[in-house]
Amino acid sequence: MMDKRVSSALEAVKDIPDGAHLAVGGFGLCGIPEHLIAALAQTGVKDLTCYSNNAGVDDFGLGILLKNRQVRKMVSSYVGENAEFERQFLSGELEVELVPQGTLAERMRAGGAGIPAFFTPTGAGTKVAEGKETRILRGRECVLEAGIFADFALVKAWKADRLGNLVFRKTARNFNPMAATCGKVCIAEVEEIVEVGALDPDAIHTPGIFVHRLVLGTAFEKRIEKVVTR
Repeated sequence: MMDKRVSSALEAVKDIPDGAHLAVGGFGLCGIPEHLIAALAQTGVKDLTCYSNNAGVDDFGLGILLKNRQVRKMVSSYVGENAEFERQFLSGELEVELVPQGTLAERMRAGGAGIPAFFTPTGAGTKVAEGKETRILRGRECVLEAGIFADFALVKAWKADRLGNLVFRKTARNFNPMAATCGKVCIAEVEEIVEVGALDPDAIHTPGIFVHRLVLGTAFEKRIEKVVTR
């Protein structure tokens, strides 16, 4: 019987090579594949290109890989909470491509749907459009943006069955469904694995056909990205 479960996060990511392109789910620290990221830190893989809404914080999420100098390039839309990211960017150690948030999500979705590129009015007339093809469509200037086709996708889900059908919980869904589809190999860490048939088909957000490996996570850390008090 088909069973996509693997024994550990380290086992799931051990074949990710140097120079790989990774699509990573999450928004801030919500819905990030924290165990898979921590396992990557253990492997010592380097020269990664990461497509992710954010770069984590200095000691959590993708911030761990940045601190270890394992990331060569970040393609992100929000990076404001990571001092190490800022330091590496300003010193020229880290290559950075800033992408409007909706455009980043659509680039992932497009890659997952096999769409090489699409036009969007977002970013037209700004630095985002520099060096890119533009056209006037329906009376508006639009920018050609490339779909994201990653080598691996790392995502975090709430529940799954052994076939890899995924359910995300509330706002933790964020970038995860799009990231899951645009990687050649999708690795998902989940909080609970249930029997096949236990998930309502109408509640499944990512069908198992997109998912290749499942890891049952334990002791998830419910971090708050930025605590604001009076």
